[in-house]
Amino acid sequence: MTYILDITRQQSTDSQPYVQSIPFETDDPAATVAFAMRQINASPDCKDINGETVTPISWECGCLQRKCGACAMVISGRPMLACDAVLSRVARGGRVSIAPLKKFPLVKDLTVDRSAMMEALKSAEVWLKAHASAEERNEGFVFDASRCLQCGCCLEVCPNFYAGGEFSGTAAALPMARLMAALPERDRELEKSYLRHFYNGCGKSLACRNICPAGIDVDSLLVNSNAAAVWKRRFGGRGR
Repeated sequence: MTYILDITRQQSTDSQPYVQSIPFETDDPAATVAFAMRQINASPDCKDINGETVTPISWECGCLQRKCGACAMVISGRPMLACDAVLSRVARGGRVSIAPLKKFPLVKDLTVDRSAMMEALKSAEVWLKAHASAEERNEGFVFDASRCLQCGCCLEVCPNFYAGGEFSGTAAALPMARLMAALPERDRELEKSYLRHFYNGCGKSLACRNICPAGIDVDSLLVNSNAAAVWKRRFGGRGR
């Protein structure tokens, strides 16, 4: 099977973006976008559909096992991990569009600067200040929230998030939810931080629902976080 990868490329923020269409042939039904781009970058003689030489594509990858979130990008119009994007599933008429995340400053090609997520965590002071051990009924919440990859896919679809803004989005709300579920007693400063950096800025569009590559139950975590921080109820209770 031959796929055409329509990759949005840009040398820097000062240059104009363009789409380079690159053919990629594979007989592997499990071949992913990440695999294809690694093969393309490893082939110095690779040509696009116009016969032009393909220079190395700038993109990030780490584990290639859906564990680190480094390879997040927009594939066929949806933010996802390149290592999880099977070509046969994301192709549309044999073509796959690949573009960088738009909510973060561009570095080059598909590489963006996602440091805004770490700055948001620092601004919200999302860290333990004392020993914490989750109650048995909250262990599921703590585990689920801990699976957040900080990939930025949820922020890409959020209409309220922009890099550098006070609204931190779900990528910071989940670590805060983890803390609220793990702490044995209420932390009023953490609750105020949740209100300031997430709840007050969230438009409740639910765009982040079902977009998480890790499959985190965002709805349940946010419902319980809202109950704890806004309505002053204890965190927990799967029945909502």
